[in-house]
Amino acid sequence: MSESTPVLRLRKNEERRLKAGHDWIYANEVDTGETPVKSLPAGAAARVEDARGKPLGRALLSPNSLIIGRLYSRDPEQEPSRSFFKKRIEQALALRETLFPAPGYRLVHGEADGLPGLVVDRYDDTLVLQAGTAGMEAHLDTVVSALDAVLSPTNIVVRNEAGVRELEDLPLYTRALKGDVPESVTLSENGGRFTAPLREGQKTGWFFDHRAARARMAPLARDARVLDVFAYCGGWGVQAALAGAREVTGVDSSGLALDYMHRNAELNGVGDRLRTLEGDAVAAMKELIADGEKFDLVILDPPAFIKRRKDFKNGLAGYHAINELAVRLVKPGGYLISASCSMHLPADKLLDVMRASARHIDRALQIIGQEGQGPDHPVQPAMPETAYLKSWFGRLLFRF
Repeated sequence: MSESTPVLRLRKNEERRLKAGHDWIYANEVDTGETPVKSLPAGAAARVEDARGKPLGRALLSPNSLIIGRLYSRDPEQEPSRSFFKKRIEQALALRETLFPAPGYRLVHGEADGLPGLVVDRYDDTLVLQAGTAGMEAHLDTVVSALDAVLSPTNIVVRNEAGVRELEDLPLYTRALKGDVPESVTLSENGGRFTAPLREGQKTGWFFDHRAARARMAPLARDARVLDVFAYCGGWGVQAALAGAREVTGVDSSGLALDYMHRNAELNGVGDRLRTLEGDAVAAMKELIADGEKFDLVILDPPAFIKRRKDFKNGLAGYHAINELAVRLVKPGGYLISASCSMHLPADKLLDVMRASARHIDRALQIIGQEGQGPDHPVQPAMPETAYLKSWFGRLLFRF
C-alpha cells in the first residue's frame, strides 16, 4: 500500500455492520473530521479504519454517493490489481460452470461475488458489463483485461446506461472494449432458444434472474390461456407456450421488445400461439377487463417501481394498481404469478399486495410457491439488499 492511499475513518461504533459482513459504508458513518469526504478521489481504493484506527479492509470510493465506499476486500493491503480481479472472476466462473451446461448466465453479480458495483452477463462468446459505481468505472480497463485473460471472448461490451450512474455523476454510454457491439445476443434457457436486443435493449439484453421461476411456471401454463404483462422479449410468455399454453398474449410498451418476442416464438416453433399488445400495461389490462377477457394464468413481471427508499409509498401504490387489475383478469381457479425486482420491497410486502388485491374482488388466494433469483445471482447473506428479486405463485378462487 502506497503512502498516497486514502484512508476512510469511521465514527465510533459504525464498524459493527461491516464486521457482521455487510460491505457498504454510508457517508454519515464517516468521521469527517479525520476524513475530509469532499477531498476523496472518486474510484480510489481506500483503507477503511474504525474510530481507533484499526483496519477493516479496502473499499472503492464513491464520494458523490450516499454509499461512499464499498468493501471489496477484508485485507487492508489488497490492491484492485489485475490478478485480484482475475481470481474473483475465476471463483465466479467456477460456480456458473458447475450450475449450467452452456455459457448463458450472469457471470459476476456484484457484492455477492466480491466485486461490488460490477455486473457481467455472458452470452456464448460475448460478455456484457455494467459498472454501477465510480469505483468500478475507474477500474474498468483492469476488469476487462482480467476477463479477457480468463475467458478470451470475442466481444466485451460495456453497457453503462443505468440511471443509477447519474447519482454518481457518471456518463451514460455503450461501447465495445474488445470486438464489436452485436445488435443482439442469443442464449438457451429452460429448453428454449432465445435472442435479445443488445444495442437497443434493456440493461444487458436479457434477464437471467427469473430462470428458476420461469421453470416453475411450466406446469401452470399447460393448455392454459396466458397473459404475460411487461413481456419484454418473451422470457415468460414464450416459455409458457413451450410448456403447452394454447394461447399467449404479451403486453409491453416497447415495440422492439415485442418484435423480439415474436421472433423468439417463431424460433421455438410456437409463433401461431402468440399475440401481442403494444402499450401501457395498466391501460392494456383495463382494456382487456372491459372486453370481458379472462385468463388461466396471468404473469406480472414489472420493472422496479421502487428504485430508492423515498419512492416506497408511490411504488407500493403502483404494485397495488397492477395486481388489482391482474386478479380481475384471472378466471376462478386460475393462477397469478406476481414478481418484483425492487430491492426496497420485501417479499412479504408483495404477498400483502396480492392478498389485498384478491380480497378487493372477494377472491380467495392460495399461495402455492415462491421463487427468488436464480443461483447465478447469489445472495450475500449479510446484505439483504442482494436478495432483490421475488415472485409469488398464487391460485385465485371464489371465496370459501
